[in-house]
Amino acid sequence: MDAGHRKVLRLILQGGSVIDWRRLHFRDVAEVDAFLRLHLFDLGDPRDEKRLRAILGQAVEYLRTAYGYRVAAAVATPDDLRTLFLLASGTAEPSRYRRIACVVLKVMHVIHHLEARELLFRTPMREADLAERVERRVMSVAREMEGAGLPIVQFQGNRKSRGSLVTKLLVKRESVAAQVFDRLRYRVLTRGAPDVAPVLHHLARRLFPFNYVVPGQSENTLLPSRTSRTVNQGPDNPFSGDAYRALHFVVDLPVRIDDVLPPAPPAEGDDLGCIVFSMVEFQVMDEEAARQNEVGPASHHRYKRRQAVAALRRLSRGLVVPRRKKAREKGEREP
Repeated sequence: MDAGHRKVLRLILQGGSVIDWRRLHFRDVAEVDAFLRLHLFDLGDPRDEKRLRAILGQAVEYLRTAYGYRVAAAVATPDDLRTLFLLASGTAEPSRYRRIACVVLKVMHVIHHLEARELLFRTPMREADLAERVERRVMSVAREMEGAGLPIVQFQGNRKSRGSLVTKLLVKRESVAAQVFDRLRYRVLTRGAPDVAPVLHHLARRLFPFNYVVPGQSENTLLPSRTSRTVNQGPDNPFSGDAYRALHFVVDLPVRIDDVLPPAPPAEGDDLGCIVFSMVEFQVMDEEAARQNEVGPASHHRYKRRQAVAALRRLSRGLVVPRRKKAREKGEREP
């Protein structure tokens, strides 16, 4: 595994942000093309190239206006957009443009995300329809991985029920629906612990762009500290048992919605493209860890029980609540 792949793996495990990176690791245009395909951009399509150049133009204008950056023409208006990524990787010359190319790409990353969110708000698309598009894309890659013989025992998705969403929001300090990251979630079981890293590597090459792993939302109690700087990164879930072992991370997955947009081209300056994002949570563990997780306090049943008790305690504070059966687990008394 080369430096670029190790860096991507650390990003997934630790829930970091590419905004803090100082360089990229693309070696040639083929790797850049593959990366752009994960974003659902095809530079062979004039509309996609125009959209990317519009985002680039906004990023350069922002840097020049807000901070007085002098962005060279080789970065601001490259003949081939892929050169920008190679400059940021130190692969293309002149090497002195590597840092400014990185800065420009970071701003492009943010602008694209902001405008994709705005596009989603403007689009009359049901959440269920968006979830269906995500499901098709994710399961297509799952079948591809199975056909390629990757060591996967199970790749299964589900949508969080309305009741589960209500309970989760009751126990979260941020009682805002936008803060629920696991409406769509996929459980991936590998044969053994050593198989987790190769599976993550494949997912980052074939399914999601690594720069849209959501910062601060990775939780790793599965892989050892030699792979991750600390054993447990990210948000601590107070309802998980101490023995629970898994890797959770969240991705903002790009989704194209060309077919639901108005046929007339948008007004000048109002083009937000045709890509939106959908939050998807991945839960990855090996088969033995999955088996151990269903034994004792770490089991899913007890997790849900602890969460439900906490929700009722918070909801009913100061009120008389109906009598319920005594909690079976020590320390899980009703409020």
